[in-house]
Amino acid sequence: MNVVPLTSNSLEQHWMPFTANRAFKAKPRIITGAKGMYYTTDRGETVLDGSAGLFCVAAGHGRPEIAEAVGRTLNEIDYAPPFQHGHPMSFELSRRLASELPGDLNYLFYTNSGSESVDTALKIALAYHRCRGEGQRQRLIGREGAYHGVNFGGISVAGILNNRKAYGVGLPGVAHMRHTKLPEHEYVRGEPETGAELAEDLARFCQLHGGENIAAVIVEPIAGSIGCLVPPKGYLQRLREICDEHHILLIFDEVICGFGRTGKPFGADAFGVVPDIMTMAKALTNGVVPMGAVAVSDKVYETVTEAAPENAVELFHGYTYSGCPVASAAALATRDIFAQDQLVERAAQMTPTFLDALFSMKDVPVIENIRGYGMIGAMDLATLNGTPGQRGARVIQEFYDAGVMTKMTGDCALVSPPLVAEEGHIDELFTKLRQVLSTH
Repeated sequence: MNVVPLTSNSLEQHWMPFTANRAFKAKPRIITGAKGMYYTTDRGETVLDGSAGLFCVAAGHGRPEIAEAVGRTLNEIDYAPPFQHGHPMSFELSRRLASELPGDLNYLFYTNSGSESVDTALKIALAYHRCRGEGQRQRLIGREGAYHGVNFGGISVAGILNNRKAYGVGLPGVAHMRHTKLPEHEYVRGEPETGAELAEDLARFCQLHGGENIAAVIVEPIAGSIGCLVPPKGYLQRLREICDEHHILLIFDEVICGFGRTGKPFGADAFGVVPDIMTMAKALTNGVVPMGAVAVSDKVYETVTEAAPENAVELFHGYTYSGCPVASAAALATRDIFAQDQLVERAAQMTPTFLDALFSMKDVPVIENIRGYGMIGAMDLATLNGTPGQRGARVIQEFYDAGVMTKMTGDCALVSPPLVAEEGHIDELFTKLRQVLSTH
């Protein structure tokens, strides 16, 4: 690989996302290579990937199968317009995904990211109700602490303060249920026993606003970015019941916990609840090419498509790169890897080892709480000098210098290694995390 060398002033022009730009550019962390479970830095050092990139590199880095599939595709077809035309790979990918998805989630709409998937799902929900003669259903219900991407629809239904406060009021008619992070949920491994009653927030909104005016409720089966909030037992089931009672669509945002992260194909499988619409991205292409998807049930697809006149566009929505050839090729190769390497089964087998190591960190003084399910976990760190986020910013650099990387949200360390991780990698990961955090 030809890596462009950095010069003394070449960092300035890039406005980096979700990054303390001034601090980063004063002491940059530059990655120049990736293979298996490790990154290589510009200093020639290796860094263990403890967060699967950003939850997306489930099959490990540098998979030649994906690179070869992308290369073959580029030599055959570089681009095909997705409006009124198609190419074979997006249809094959849809067939493959539909065979893996739970329930009757049999139709796929392609996007370029999780953020676009969420906005697409919200628009489909509104269109669905209009097509069935209930256009008054325009209210959307989200949840405090949720992350649903960064587009206007996503930040409107999401509930992380810093992702919302600078961008105005967002979409009108949005209400937020309470999050499920309760004081008694300290050091709970798996699903908490208490908290299912929080689902009654949705029933209360139905009473307040009229259930007949609510189009959809969107939740992450496991709230990821806020810090791995595992749903209380019975919580998602109760949401499903309330939605069915009031004919509200239930949307699961599975951008993080989909594709094996829970030890099952999707969070819906892990918790036994099938939504009407599901969003996906990240591990869909193993992080190689940007791609997202929205799966919808038979009733949603059929209601929207059958409401339009013959030969008319049914849904006026889409993206220039929806299901583009290269992304479809990467996604198909990733599905092959998941099947051949049995990554979902592997995640289920590795879960006890991962969770044992995660909860073994309980004795580290700076850690105030731990949560985990499947191959994802979170450690809440004590606030430094009363300023939220300062300790998190400090440990990002310290982890990197120690040869390990995790996703930080404020003072919460999220751990979600690639699903190809072996016991030795888990040991190394938590040994290095302990080494750093024990100095705080």
